[in-house]
Amino acid sequence: MLIEFKVTNFRSILKTQALSLAATESADLKDKNIFSSAVEGLPHLVKSAVIYGPNAAGKSNFIGGLKFMQDFVKNSAKESQGGELIDVVPFLLDSLSPHSATEFEVLFTTQGVLYEYGFALTHERVMREWLFAYPEGQAQKWFERHYDSDMQTETWTLNSKYLKGRRKTWRDSTRANALFLSTAVMLNSVTLKPILEWMTQHLVILESFQEVANIFTLQQCEKTENKHQIMTFLQAADLGIVDMSVENLMNPIAPSIISFWHIENDQQTKIPFPEHYESAGTLRLFALAGYLLNVLEKGQTLVIDEMDTSLHPMMMRFVIEMVHNSALNKPGTQMILTTHDSSILDNSLLRPDQIWFVEKDRLQATQLYPLTDFIERQNESLQKGYLEGRYGALPCLTQFTFDEN
Repeated sequence: MLIEFKVTNFRSILKTQALSLAATESADLKDKNIFSSAVEGLPHLVKSAVIYGPNAAGKSNFIGGLKFMQDFVKNSAKESQGGELIDVVPFLLDSLSPHSATEFEVLFTTQGVLYEYGFALTHERVMREWLFAYPEGQAQKWFERHYDSDMQTETWTLNSKYLKGRRKTWRDSTRANALFLSTAVMLNSVTLKPILEWMTQHLVILESFQEVANIFTLQQCEKTENKHQIMTFLQAADLGIVDMSVENLMNPIAPSIISFWHIENDQQTKIPFPEHYESAGTLRLFALAGYLLNVLEKGQTLVIDEMDTSLHPMMMRFVIEMVHNSALNKPGTQMILTTHDSSILDNSLLRPDQIWFVEKDRLQATQLYPLTDFIERQNESLQKGYLEGRYGALPCLTQFTFDEN
């Protein structure tokens, strides 16, 4: 389960920005919207978090930071990356940040243990990497590597008590532009494998929801049980679809041909509609269905940027309520989404600790902050308060006129 993600000096983000999924002590929607981390001493966690802010404020960059971290863990040790520069983009709007390291850190639980993993890097190399474990609440430093201030010496700490296996081989095999975690698991570290698997498999990140392809949902439909669940989801969403079929799904040459079946009113027979007859919102929900039902089953964390694209506000609420539904979300699924849809700023749907905002400061750097930073007014409409500017994170618009000259 994801507890916190931090990122520093990445794209529009200058100083460290952190998103926490730890729940406050509030009793609001306690039975639906939060769950136990199953780790003694840790707070309860929220099932979802929603991030608001104007265009170009940095919502997508924050999600992009988590995606970059995941991809680098997955790919940095591959032979194809040898000798390549690291394709990271630091904050560019001051003189120092482009030459400073970009840093990522994630706090999470897996298999009943709390872990803290992170790394800092430049275009040329990994400057620092660390992993701490907290079994039974006690801190254990499993490994750390960092370059000294003279930029000539790399110092390693590999804890033999907790890190079992060929530590020296893993260290010597780790390139300057690769992660020790990725390299050690590639060379069969059993101890570190759960950490890498959480990073690469537990997090399901859809950076641009409007560009999400439907191939994953189509593949899910190959199994009768999965197809039934997806059809049930689409019918619950009141799209008028009673069935679907696909041709050439496994053909690497021919394109897949999808048909959505609707009921003919007077004859009560099923009529196939080709994919391009359906609305953008219907196709978006179909593409989402496979991901959503899969993470609900496996207890993963689903991260979606701009989820509201082509979706009706009631559909947004419908999906969020599925994640909050304890009967559906048994393993501890979480969802993080960015949106402009203010209609879900509703005390009956979200707790204050589930709502976050981004805006840019005077340096044009992204600032991320929670609704809990503000003192709530009794019976205040969250949507009204946001649109009136009480929480910030709104576009600053000026009147547009044509230049008569």
